Amino acid sequence: MLIFLTIALVGCATTRPFNSEGVDMNLTPKRAAIDGETFKGKTVMWGGVIIATTNLRDSTQMEILAYPLDSYQRPMGEDQALGRFLAIKPGYLETTDYAQGRHITVKGTLGATRTGRVGESEYVYPVVNISQQHLWPQDGEYVEPRVRFGIGVMIRN
Repeated sequence: MLIFLTIALVGCATTRPFNSEGVDMNLTPKRAAIDGETFKGKTVMWGGVIIATTNLRDSTQMEILAYPLDSYQRPMGEDQALGRFLAIKPGYLETTDYAQGRHITVKGTLGATRTGRVGESEYVYPVVNISQQHLWPQDGEYVEPRVRFGIGVMIRN
């Protein structure tokens, strides 16, 4: 019985989308924008809310407002923002899937910074060349598990 219970619990465990080995989790987009050359080539894992997605000739560029990641590597949008960054993915991503307001976590290497505009202000963006990305489900997209174990009363609306 103990073996069955252990297997059942391991099978239900939530995993993180990425391996964070070799990633500097203390490096923020604001800091990388200030000292861009110092951190060029470093592996980062950042997440946040997509502000804009643009399909370019051979890649897709996302402008992302970064937030701290929780223990499952999901951006915590209710915390204080950590700055903006550009994420570049080779190939085509559907802009309706990667739309404004979606939460995303990316892992990749830092490239050279780019200068752009936020409103009328000049802004320096750190650029992440994406090796992996995870687009988080929107509210209402979560599918509940079909099997449940428990004792008690369940009331549903």
